[in-house]
Amino acid sequence: MTISSVPDSSTWIPLGALADPLQTGPRDIQKHSKWPIFLQMHGSILPKLILPLLAVGLWSTWITAIHILVTPISIGSVLLTVLGFVVGLGLSFRSSTAYERYAEGRRYWAQLILASQNLGRVFWVHATEPKDIPEDQKEEFKKKDVLEKLTALNLIVAFSVALKHRLRFEPYTCYDDISSLVSHLNTFAQAATNEDHENAQRTFKRHGFFKSVGEYLGVSFAESNPRKAMKKAGRPLGNLPLEILSYLAQYTDELALSGRLPVAMHQTTAYNNIAVLNDVLVGTERVLNTPLPIAYSIAIAQITWVYILVLPFQLLGTIGKEQWITIPATVVAAYIILGILFIGREIENPFGQDVNDLPLEGYCAQIAAEMDVIASKKKQPSSQWMESNENRVLWPLSHSGWPVWMSRSEDSIREAVTHKVEATFMSQKGNMKDALLKTRAEAEKDHAHDKVTVEV
Repeated sequence: MTISSVPDSSTWIPLGALADPLQTGPRDIQKHSKWPIFLQMHGSILPKLILPLLAVGLWSTWITAIHILVTPISIGSVLLTVLGFVVGLGLSFRSSTAYERYAEGRRYWAQLILASQNLGRVFWVHATEPKDIPEDQKEEFKKKDVLEKLTALNLIVAFSVALKHRLRFEPYTCYDDISSLVSHLNTFAQAATNEDHENAQRTFKRHGFFKSVGEYLGVSFAESNPRKAMKKAGRPLGNLPLEILSYLAQYTDELALSGRLPVAMHQTTAYNNIAVLNDVLVGTERVLNTPLPIAYSIAIAQITWVYILVLPFQLLGTIGKEQWITIPATVVAAYIILGILFIGREIENPFGQDVNDLPLEGYCAQIAAEMDVIASKKKQPSSQWMESNENRVLWPLSHSGWPVWMSRSEDSIREAVTHKVEATFMSQKGNMKDALLKTRAEAEKDHAHDKVTVEV
């Protein structure tokens, strides 16, 4: 069965997405909320704290009721201090390691954007047209050269999009943002998508209402297994980003061997940036597949919950007569402590689809837009844009363009540059107007035959 029979993803919700549009992610960093930061809900972990705080409230109510109505069960506050120190250390370690993974993931995507820009510039600007072409075939070869370069730029974009899907355990090529970029490539993912149609279709499965609500509230039993599609694959899925790099390396080889990339430094730049893309692939997978050891996660979670469950016993002995205040006090303390714990869990995997995860769609769109920017301008001799009257080479000292300064001697140009240095220095002292008037007077005195138009 072919890829055309895969349903249109515009009518489906990808695996792992939530029903509530306010809590789907990642967050769009281009949007700005006017609400005060402490009242914003989009990106807050409060929805996932609702059920834990409700349980803590019921627990503290039960303990308080027993203490007041049945028998005193309070304990000393020394345990509160000792346990609080240990819990603080554990939460600090949990948060720091989670944010370190988040920051490292962002650094890798910054490397990806930089390498994509460098590689795209090498392909579009530094690669020359084929030489020794018969005159009657030159036009045909020029068109072929442009289309080859555009295909290479599209593969650079395809690498970033394929990496995004790989980090989200979406191994197929049926997604709208990748299907058209790699449909012409012979890859394992493409073959698996065409032949393992049923499993590919599951990645577009819509969640039921109760499952979506459970995920929204952070119920562990409702969370989906993102690796499910990969486990049920009936064919080898390969490594799509790595296969795309192989195609880019082949194209670079063709440019180098055919003499279309004549400068050795440009060849080195191309191969180095392909290696950087490979390093990003391996590095992001390392971040994804090396979470905090489960023993640490379990121990920190258990220590935190033990502290919260013991908290009402300690507060009852320190609050005084108004012992019912123990209930809201325990809930507030639990909100602070569990909030830090849940934030660490939220950002531990920075490549997912939670609100606080990295906006990978935005990074991929940035790379695609920048490849279009690179390809939008035809390579042309520098004389076409340098030797323009709009090229004000000594602005703001002078409004004169390139042709005016070309009509003068080298000594007069260098002298004007000296005047510009003095004018810049005076401007830093707050006397820009006086400096420009002075340089204008000197220029008119030395070059009366060709006055310089000076900005005052």
